[in-house]
Amino acid sequence: MCTLPPENGFPLTNPTPARILMSTRIAIIGTGLIGSSLALALRSSREYTHVIGYDRPDAARQAVERGALTAVAANLEEAVAGADVIVLAVPVSSCVELVGKLAPLLRPGMTLMDVASVKKPILDAARQFLPPGVHFVGSHPMAGSEHKGARYADALLFENATWVVTPLHGSITEARYAAARGVIETTGARILELEAALHDTVAAQVSHVPQLAAVALVSALASEDATLDTALELAAGGFRDMTRIASSPFEMWRDILALNADRTREALRSMQRILSSMATYLESGDTDQLEAFFQTAHDSRSRIPQARKGFLAPLSDVFVSVDDRPGALVAVTGTLFECGINIKDLELLRIREGTGGTFRLGLESEADATRAVAALTDKQIYAFRL
Repeated sequence: MCTLPPENGFPLTNPTPARILMSTRIAIIGTGLIGSSLALALRSSREYTHVIGYDRPDAARQAVERGALTAVAANLEEAVAGADVIVLAVPVSSCVELVGKLAPLLRPGMTLMDVASVKKPILDAARQFLPPGVHFVGSHPMAGSEHKGARYADALLFENATWVVTPLHGSITEARYAAARGVIETTGARILELEAALHDTVAAQVSHVPQLAAVALVSALASEDATLDTALELAAGGFRDMTRIASSPFEMWRDILALNADRTREALRSMQRILSSMATYLESGDTDQLEAFFQTAHDSRSRIPQARKGFLAPLSDVFVSVDDRPGALVAVTGTLFECGINIKDLELLRIREGTGGTFRLGLESEADATRAVAALTDKQIYAFRL
């Protein structure tokens, strides 16, 4: 195993002897965007002093350059030796295969986790291959990027994200489940426990079909050669926002769509039925029926938590309008810092050069939101709640 000097990673504080004895050794198999972001989050917390990575040499080297790892393993056996928690952060088909490969290397008391976006095939593999005493926790962080690789890793990638957990019932003790949850909670994510089949159905609806829809929208535009150049000139605002994920490389999606094909196909058919109805109403001029779709969409979308990257109850939102001048945002964040109010999420909603912009601040509680509006208003900063 190659142990990395401190200067190749986060500057670590000198832990107390008790911290060293209590530290958890984490092995992350797969050091791409998700694996390296998880490693960065764990290391930046200072709670996890041993984060071991294993991947192809080029991928592991990128993770080292990002400061994500304390050591790189030469092989799987070296990676898992002595690990308390092992995280599989590889494509979903490789994840299924790895469960079988790792099984002979795992000792009783170890906890194996995955972060794949399809759950049932991996839980089935865990039931089939894992020996008694090895604990398994399926999981899926509802966060990511259209980019891949450790160079895009971010310690805050999972902050406020919903992290779905699908434990293998009967295979894990309360203590080991708490250890797995501790790893997740360290990243700032919020845990939602679901059955694997329900997760895969919902993931198809809110993740897999939107990806295909974005690809379809851009593909439809690209198919119209005569108008393509003009359309691309006008493709800003809503179209650009809706199709951002169309840039995702297919390698990220091949296994996901193959292993969750049935649920994704059913979700697509539901969308096809609605689009077909819309086409019929356009042909007949029945705009009242089209309005009903708009109203249903409006009412349903208003229930989506705006302060999450997943689907749990929202944080408390404060909206702030600032002028387009240097230091305007610093004045906002500085005011809240002085009041001891922590910003859990920050989103730029709109901006107009020379005029200003509007930000949404996600705060921890209703009380924090009320205090924030009062403090910002006192500083002549326009702040409001919906």
